[in-house]
Amino acid sequence: MNTYGYVRVSSTDQNEDRQLIAISELDIPEGHIFTDKQSGKDFNRKNYQKMVGLLIAGDLLYIKSIDRLGRNYEEIQDQWRVLTKEIGIDIVVLEMELLDTRREKNLLGTFIADLVLQVLSFVAQSERENIRKRQAEGIAAAKLRGVRFGRPIKKPPKNFAMMVSLWERGELSLSEVLTKTGLKEATFYRRLREFRGSKRH
Repeated sequence: MNTYGYVRVSSTDQNEDRQLIAISELDIPEGHIFTDKQSGKDFNRKNYQKMVGLLIAGDLLYIKSIDRLGRNYEEIQDQWRVLTKEIGIDIVVLEMELLDTRREKNLLGTFIADLVLQVLSFVAQSERENIRKRQAEGIAAAKLRGVRFGRPIKKPPKNFAMMVSLWERGELSLSEVLTKTGLKEATFYRRLREFRGSKRH
């Protein structure tokens, strides 16, 4: 039997130390702890897939919490079935004692583990959806307060009108106008449309 550990954080700026400390306290051979810095929305993760490719029946996998495995309710259920039923490994979720497939291999034990898994994976997905909702609400509230998102709009230089006039009369080339205004070509034409539109009003 081989023992493995899996650690996941959602992005490169998050720290996986808390999970690694918990996993490293277990008797897991060097090179058998796999880490991904990637969203848990699906299981297309490089190191997770590499680990799954090594698993054989009878192996043991440790994870700190069910949301480290993933955040999509249906995909967690499906992946759990693949790991425990198709490959035939045991899984231990450190933060949930009931999610230890080594315990009570009878019908009742399996039922309890499956029930707990369903509840926890549902909670994991609900939390993910709530985070998205709170982010959207926060952005909407910020916009109402006048907060601007994205790149700051670069205002045309003070000499823009004069440069446009010289360019339209053929006294300056486009490249000369871009040099003198400090604008890129796409930005120049965008400001030109805005400029002409403002003159019509």
